[in-house]
Amino acid sequence: MADRAGGPALDPTLSEWLKAREETHRHLGTIEATVDAGWTQRLADLLATEQSWQAQYTELVALGTPGRRFPTSNR
Repeated sequence: MADRAGGPALDPTLSEWLKAREETHRHLGTIEATVDAGWTQRLADLLATEQSWQAQYTELVALGTPGRRFPTSNR
């Protein structure tokens, strides 16, 4: 999905965000009886990556809205 005026494309960012989410999901599936510091650090890194991609995607989506701001959540 690209901006009609030749602006940024959403598909690459969405793809990377979904990839980060899938990687986090796979990592969570590896949990064992004991969670060590390495596992915890990897999860923290994955969650930070996912949050970053989500923020970038949200900013890109907002470019197509009035005021170029993503609406606040109703939740």
